[in-house]
Amino acid sequence: MTPEKKKHGNPFRGVLDMMSEMNRMSETMTSPEGGGVQPRGYHDAWSPATDIFARGSDLYVRCELPGVHLEDVEVSFSHGYLTIAGERRRDDADVVYYASERHLGAFRREITLPEGVKEADISAQFDDGLLEVKIADAADAEGPRQISVRSRKRR
Repeated sequence: MTPEKKKHGNPFRGVLDMMSEMNRMSETMTSPEGGGVQPRGYHDAWSPATDIFARGSDLYVRCELPGVHLEDVEVSFSHGYLTIAGERRRDDADVVYYASERHLGAFRREITLPEGVKEADISAQFDDGLLEVKIADAADAEGPRQISVRSRKRR
């Protein structure tokens, strides 16, 4: 066999943990083509890590979106809901992956905002894979209130 036609095995074989390898095999066996990436639906779409916090009187929503391009991010506000949606795509079609654990495809987060928020109160900035949405004067000055939890069972 000439060097050009020689098949290379996975140089990371044995390095990947057992669970990742089992998930990969399961996806390969259940995909319609027997080896491609299945499109994700709403029930299994990835969801970016999100923090919601107050700084002074302003409310902030911060989402980690590494590998997502600015043109693939959409922030909208309707009927009291802030929606952050978009898609992470694979840019390197000519690359052969031996392992791929990053989620790709569409994502969507819907966050209920406090009453009285107007579109003009919302601004967004996206830099270095971090989306930060500021909602001016939307933070509750008192913070969250503790709710008493009871049980019907007697002890």
